[in-house]
Amino acid sequence: MPPVRIIFKRIAISLLIGLVIGALINEITFMFLRETARPPQVVELVIPSGTAERVAHGETPPTIPSSMTFVLGDTLLVKNEDKADHELGPLWIPAGTSASLLLDSVESYAYNCSFQPEKYFGLDVRESLTIGTRLYGILYSGLPLGGLIALYSLIMPAKRKEEK
Repeated sequence: MPPVRIIFKRIAISLLIGLVIGALINEITFMFLRETARPPQVVELVIPSGTAERVAHGETPPTIPSSMTFVLGDTLLVKNEDKADHELGPLWIPAGTSASLLLDSVESYAYNCSFQPEKYFGLDVRESLTIGTRLYGILYSGLPLGGLIALYSLIMPAKRKEEK
């Protein structure tokens, strides 16, 4: 059995390796979620002129997405530059006006929509990613991984130096 000093050294190195791997994995996944790593803001959606005619012909307006992702606390501001009145879920937007919707709960919404040919508009509201949530992710993945590496290193026999 190795001395206690070597055992603690193995555990410390294993935990460090686990935290580094956890940080790498979490930061790689964070790159895909950057759109939610911001404070709440006003997000503007413009319904361009001629949208009602395009929708009537089954065409999707090129500047309007079919769904959007938001951060908790965002406000969706819909500006109607079309000649026709439009609807988005609880919002009624007369021609030439605007309306806003506060997104105050984490949910995925499927709203009835008059400016999409499918008559559907998806709103995905997520919690904002902060430094705290990123650190939790690193700790919650890195520490158990480091513990498993430490356990493995203690189970596996160490190579002994051959005496000459």
